[in-house]
Amino acid sequence: MSIARLPPQIEAFLEMIAAERGASKNTQDAYARDLADYATVLADAGKSLENVTTGDIRAYLSVLAKRGLKPASSARKLSSIRQFHRFLVTDRRRDDNPALIIEAPRSGRGLPKILSVAEVDHLLNVSKEGLDDGARPAAERLRALRTACLIELLYATGLRVSELVAVPAHAAQTKDPFLHVRGKGGRERLVPLSAAARESIAAYRAFLDKTCINLSLSPWLFPADGASGHLTRQAFARDLKACAAAAGIAPSRISPHVLRHAFASHLLQNGADLRIVQELLGHADISTTQIYTHVLDERMKAMVRDLHPLSGG
Repeated sequence: MSIARLPPQIEAFLEMIAAERGASKNTQDAYARDLADYATVLADAGKSLENVTTGDIRAYLSVLAKRGLKPASSARKLSSIRQFHRFLVTDRRRDDNPALIIEAPRSGRGLPKILSVAEVDHLLNVSKEGLDDGARPAAERLRALRTACLIELLYATGLRVSELVAVPAHAAQTKDPFLHVRGKGGRERLVPLSAAARESIAAYRAFLDKTCINLSLSPWLFPADGASGHLTRQAFARDLKACAAAAGIAPSRISPHVLRHAFASHLLQNGADLRIVQELLGHADISTTQIYTHVLDERMKAMVRDLHPLSGG
């Protein structure tokens, strides 16, 4: 089933999460993909969204398992289905939620991929090579300045990539050492901006204003020709992997999300409080941030080993 031809019940659900929860376009699209697939499998089995049973949903999860979908991905789809059926009940389109009692497929929660401090430092240094080379073509130099700025800003703030590419242009003019971010669900937060990040923004914007007057008038810090008006997540991910390859880091080890993980893990390694990291990352629930507790565990073990009088260390 095409996302462009969704059943009216799903369309109504998407309108609700946009209006009442402030769901971003990316979030709406993710729900639309999950629910379109769900509705298609139900239709193939002769079922509708109004008469689906708990057994039908379990059968759908079996279909996902046969496709080779990982438990985490199946669990995400089940979460979408649960919320959709909760909406149908609230909207009086159904009397019950058939997904309510179904347990999500379980899997061990893997630790986030991270880079060491030395690797990130090397990546940053490589990204800045040749930025002042006047012999480079202007377009190539601008792209290099933009990539260096994005990497510096991402590691300095821990922004989600969707937040990073949509940073407003006025962030380049502020002398305030904080960046105002509107995150998931419309939640707002302040994240500190390092001196290095501000310098990188200033260098990139000065060259953009000098060479691309039309783009410099954009409301976005990282403007681009496209529907959104700003750089896409995919374009930045490609540039980041290319920079990583130049730094001798396997592209498979890096993504914008890996740098966000590095930001959080390196803060915790240096003694930051988990609650502070939660605020900086924009997590609504501390349980989401607790994926980084492996870092705290290692720090606590080291503290007991080094400081306890009977540890023998």
